[in-house]
Amino acid sequence: MTEPASTEILLVDDEAALREPLASYLTKQGFVVTQAGSAADARLRIASANYDLVLLDIMMPGEDGLSLCRHLAETRRMPVIFITARGESTDRIVGLEIGGDDYIVKPFDPRELVARIRSVLRRSGRAPVEVGEAVVYEFENWRLDPLKRRLIDPEGAVVSISSAEFRLLLAFLDHPRQVLDRDRLLDMVQGREAHLFDRAVDNQISRLRRKIEPDSRNPQLIQTVWGGGYMLAAEVRKTTAID
Repeated sequence: MTEPASTEILLVDDEAALREPLASYLTKQGFVVTQAGSAADARLRIASANYDLVLLDIMMPGEDGLSLCRHLAETRRMPVIFITARGESTDRIVGLEIGGDDYIVKPFDPRELVARIRSVLRRSGRAPVEVGEAVVYEFENWRLDPLKRRLIDPEGAVVSISSAEFRLLLAFLDHPRQVLDRDRLLDMVQGREAHLFDRAVDNQISRLRRKIEPDSRNPQLIQTVWGGGYMLAAEVRKTTAID
């Protein structure tokens, strides 16, 4: 199974001995791969291109991968998979809380990485979809276009959201007025090893509320159901996306 030539990946790792063979393998799988040997190099490439996904090492000389991921979460909507030798659960939680989408520990099987890339692309809305699937969600005068990963507020302005916030909002929009507990939300937005990250979902919901609630301290759209989880208290309509 190969990917469309438009699926572009930025691979950021200071170890050329790992980066170059991995880039070659991913290219054979059909991805278009750009390499960067440092966070500074990655910033230059990101400034002039829009990648579908970033594979990001954490431990690098100079700026580390966590700092670069935080920058991407604040300024761009690029999914991030950490590739690192640091496998402790605390490191994974930190990486996910600042905007990472998945985490794979070195050494890893390249086939598993490809499977995780495809999973993240599907969850982020960047995987190729059929024309018939191009829909827009409308709720409380907000609009979410999953294909473009674009959130538009009631005044028509585009609101920047991270990949994690996007996946979380999409989960709520697919299940309006349903109580979703943390385990179910994590299964929807994080996939495997979701049990490690149940603290992260509360932080992501807080961030999402600050984006879409008139008063995030008194949320009306994403409501807390004590002892149950969270619920999107809004009617949701699906309409055909228009370019």
